[in-house]
Amino acid sequence: MVNPNRGAVGYQSSEFEQEYERPSKSELKRQMNALQELGEALVAEPRDRVKRVPMPEDVREAILECQTITNHEGRRRQMQFVGKKMRTLDEAEVALIQKTIDGWKGASKADTAAMHALERRREKLLADDKALTTLLAENPELDAQHLRTLIRNARKEQAENKPPKAYREIFQILKQIEANKNKPAAADDAADEDDESGDE
Repeated sequence: MVNPNRGAVGYQSSEFEQEYERPSKSELKRQMNALQELGEALVAEPRDRVKRVPMPEDVREAILECQTITNHEGRRRQMQFVGKKMRTLDEAEVALIQKTIDGWKGASKADTAAMHALERRREKLLADDKALTTLLAENPELDAQHLRTLIRNARKEQAENKPPKAYREIFQILKQIEANKNKPAAADDAADEDDESGDE
């Protein structure tokens, strides 16, 4: 006959299951550090961006307050407070904030890529006259004479190591062309008025 006590140590294994479900101390520390870093990332962002992040008002206020503190010790203490506030967020709130920050990173990567594309197009304009013909064919509203003068001046600036005034102006024109392409048709009129007032 099998002894029912053999192998039993006086407790059921299910008693300890709950304990193992809790994160370890080192895991908790990692989570706290991650939340602190998330708070620091938000403090480093522009205020208008932080205001648009979906989060509880008290957390946002702590972050905005930290941005205004210039005193090193005061800022360090406020940063700790931001970390404490970040730890009050639930997983869904943290995930939403992280998603927003990741979205900014994606947007800035796209901005950088677009800027490099404009720089390459400017180099092409300076190196090859056919590039200007192509640009004017795509954008007949451009002032061909003005662009030719700018390109000639930019080449001269490079040859004589002068400040890149025309070189920069070409970039701004290319940037404006790109902005006009991406602008919704409904916003065209309002933006044109803005451009005119900005040129005065």
